[in-house]
Amino acid sequence: MVKHLLETHYFFIFDSKNYNMEMDISTLGNVAEANFKKVIAHFKEELVKIRAGKASVSMLDGIMVDYYGTPTALSQVANINTPDSKTLSIQPWEKSMLAPIEQAIFGANLGLTPMNDGEFVRIIIPPLTEDRRKDLVKQAKSEGENAKVSIRNERQKWMSFIKKEVKDGYPEDAGKKKESELEGIVKNYIKNIDDLFAAKEKDILTV
Repeated sequence: MVKHLLETHYFFIFDSKNYNMEMDISTLGNVAEANFKKVIAHFKEELVKIRAGKASVSMLDGIMVDYYGTPTALSQVANINTPDSKTLSIQPWEKSMLAPIEQAIFGANLGLTPMNDGEFVRIIIPPLTEDRRKDLVKQAKSEGENAKVSIRNERQKWMSFIKKEVKDGYPEDAGKKKESELEGIVKNYIKNIDDLFAAKEKDILTV
């Protein structure tokens, strides 16, 4: 069976020990693409963390609330809305959860200040300065470059693997075809990264 690559941030550790040549070569495109998808998913997660100055429900992703002693996702104990582009409104299913929700948001250190009015927890998203917007664009670009490096490193590892299998007896023409297939996949994912960055840049710079 194909041994999965181990993810560390954007990067993967490739291990070619005990690979079955026929199985790995025939499924290489699918296996490589599965790892590229992990890179894209992580890149998207990092982009979500870069706040563009607009209220978004996703800002509160990952926040866990103490629900009667059990850590529970905020979205499972409250309804979260964005009544306008600058406001997050959180209405718990139970009023007793207002304080725990407020505490959880403070504890998440997101730079957001929740306000409890006895019915809702509201968060006003502060506007971004021009310099701050530029810094966020640089941050998003850096994350994009990290993702591209990971894709290219992964590409190189698979290319080396193909060459090794050809050297060990896999047909050279078939090996060239696999290299071409891999190059096409890599090109598509690099473009995907560029498109995601461009969309985030526009979002950040739109006042």
